[in-house]
Amino acid sequence: MTTAAPPLAEVLASPSAVLVLDGGLSSQLESAGYDLDDDLWSARLLAEEPEGLVAAHHAYYEAGADVVTSAGYQATFEGFARRGVGRDRAAGLLRLGVDLVREAARRARAGGVTRPLWVAASIGPYGAMLADGSEYRGRYGLGVDALEAFHRPRLEAVAAARPDVLALETVPDADEARALLRAVRGLGVPAWLSYTVDGERTRAGQPLEEAFGLAADADEVVAVGVNCCAPKDARRAVEVAARVTGKPVVVYPNSGETWDAAAGGWRGRPTFSADLAEEWRRAGARLVGGCCRVGPDAVAAVSDRLRG
Repeated sequence: MTTAAPPLAEVLASPSAVLVLDGGLSSQLESAGYDLDDDLWSARLLAEEPEGLVAAHHAYYEAGADVVTSAGYQATFEGFARRGVGRDRAAGLLRLGVDLVREAARRARAGGVTRPLWVAASIGPYGAMLADGSEYRGRYGLGVDALEAFHRPRLEAVAAARPDVLALETVPDADEARALLRAVRGLGVPAWLSYTVDGERTRAGQPLEEAFGLAADADEVVAVGVNCCAPKDARRAVEVAARVTGKPVVVYPNSGETWDAAAGGWRGRPTFSADLAEEWRRAGARLVGGCCRVGPDAVAAVSDRLRG
């Protein structure tokens, strides 16, 4: 583990537990001046600017996050291979993502942070590797066996770095969740499973009761929930996840703005707030943070609110 803190699963087992997650890694990197217009997105910096990633992770620990997530979302053997990166080097970069968050935690402790800090390793969906937005649709035309074969080698590489938890995140489709739940078996690292949703269905259209139910009996899964969704959809999803699985719930939606692909920009106003985070906690969430365009200031506000 990152610190001498108890295992994350033990902490989450307490009904009164609430841990703060970080916000959008890409948002923090872009605010620092990094251009992420790339098929590898923030994973490109694993090879090119690792210190930039450490700084971004550190900013979230300093803001009050207890759990910070690595730059592994779009880091895959297939994605690196398209850049001419061999398998051994790619495996090293996958492990490096975890080590960089661990280094950020070390610096935070050296700077006076005394609370326990944990490292989450981001595992994005198959669609993230495609870099075409298909993680917001699902239904890739692959069966569960093929998706498991895609995910398992990356999970093995990341698990070798011993993160505190594997963040199986932005999953759009219950079929991919089935594959991921099979792929994490036997790795010896706990995981959370987090869907991206639209209303009360996955992006692929399955009811949330069905999607969450897949993880109810998965011993490896220590939390179930949603991320990269509209804040307005989060509370109902938290309630359903808690009821269907009986497990701790994880929730980290986007800022609430909408991406306008034609204009190449964000529209609307942010709706993410510490008030909503408090509602999610009351609904059963024990891991609460933000995703796209939720930065350190918003995480700090959440931390202040949830710590009372």
